[in-house]
Amino acid sequence: MNDSKRSGLLRKLPAVHEVLQAPRVAELLTFYPRVLVTEAARAVLNRARRQIMEGEKAIPPSEEGLFSFVVQEVLKTVERQARPNLRRVINATGVVLHTNLGRAVLSLQAQAAVQMAASGYTNLELDLETGRRGSRYAAVEGILTRLTGAESALVVNNNAAAVLLALSTLAGGREVVVSRGQLIEIGGSFRIPEVMAQSGARLVEVGTTNKTYPDDYRRAINENTALLLHVHTSNYRIVGFTRETGIAELADLGREFGLPVLSDLGSGVLVDLEDFGLPGEPTVQQAVAAGADVVTFSGDKLLGGPQAGIIVGKRHLLERMKKNPLTRALRIDKFTVAALEATLRAYLDGERALEEIPVLKMLIAGRADLERRARELARLLNEHAAGRAQITVVQVTSRVGGGALPTAELPSFAAAVKSEEISAEELSWRLRAKDPAVIGRIQEDLLLLDVRTLQEGEEKLLAQAIKDALKEGPEDG
Repeated sequence: MNDSKRSGLLRKLPAVHEVLQAPRVAELLTFYPRVLVTEAARAVLNRARRQIMEGEKAIPPSEEGLFSFVVQEVLKTVERQARPNLRRVINATGVVLHTNLGRAVLSLQAQAAVQMAASGYTNLELDLETGRRGSRYAAVEGILTRLTGAESALVVNNNAAAVLLALSTLAGGREVVVSRGQLIEIGGSFRIPEVMAQSGARLVEVGTTNKTYPDDYRRAINENTALLLHVHTSNYRIVGFTRETGIAELADLGREFGLPVLSDLGSGVLVDLEDFGLPGEPTVQQAVAAGADVVTFSGDKLLGGPQAGIIVGKRHLLERMKKNPLTRALRIDKFTVAALEATLRAYLDGERALEEIPVLKMLIAGRADLERRARELARLLNEHAAGRAQITVVQVTSRVGGGALPTAELPSFAAAVKSEEISAEELSWRLRAKDPAVIGRIQEDLLLLDVRTLQEGEEKLLAQAIKDALKEGPEDG
């Protein structure tokens, strides 16, 4: 593009007020703030000037075409800026507890409880019987103690916070003995030694990576020891030549030396997953029965509830935690209380939990049912693809995710999408731009849509998203 042509195109660019007067842009002003639309028009015009100066061929040469181009870009820009940053996603990855996608999907009962808490006032810290101030933990404490067999319970905003609070309260300024093989990284570079340092407790490592015996702990105990710590390696496994000191053995040592035992279960689970063919995972009830004085676990992983750090254990120890100033900084809000109570109530009836809690339903889904769903999805997608892609059913492996059951491989089925017109990467990008966004997996230029993690009713939304994505031209993405 020569200088004369550049100058001509620059002169053809409309002014901001002219763009705002275009019928389609003027219509935006009835829905969006004027300042938002005006800023979008300025940004588009500035971008168009740069494109002209750089000689980009995408800029239409005629005045009418240029004006239409600017208007269309303003419409797109306003739509992108007005769209909420936090959006619904259809999870077709097969990862049940996908950390990037918000981990556990709440049950319908938990969703209704959150809606109730959001739509009006609640008795969050009011005892309706006495009319006096109550505890925000009262709604869940009784259910937690009933489910786990513990004497008392407390809930904070996540499991890292639960461990931090327990260590700060019970071992601040003193020593905590833990196996070298249990110094895990929780995720996002948060590590047990760092959490311990933040709590003010001093770490004492014993044993080796693969083997730790009760005598290793015994030799480390002295007058400065405050706590024995057991960390369940929920996000990895050490296999082969191993020996771990269990909770019961630590509890015996704790009683012998008058020291409390803290068990950090990480994921936390209230049902025995081995009954459904999944790898064994210690339940909270088992940890309490084995003699742990304090047990911490997550609410939004295998439990299937909202993000929370749940602490159960001996009453006198939890009373100390409740009085720690950190507890207020780490406390949960009314939405978490509502969702957690609804989730826990389902566990009062084991069968009800399996039917109501999405995480459990996805984990125990049967092979035949998954194959049937995949074939129904493939048929629906083929109808919507209208010959633009080939959709087949393939066997895949789902994952639990969220740092839980790292060795579990869940046989599943997926609809595999193959287009001769666009790559799987391009199709995946277009689907992420939809509302709701669609997230799948790419394998050998196939887009895989695992049905295990699809929620009821999402198949039609997914089919429409595929149809729209396949119809788009390169400039529409």
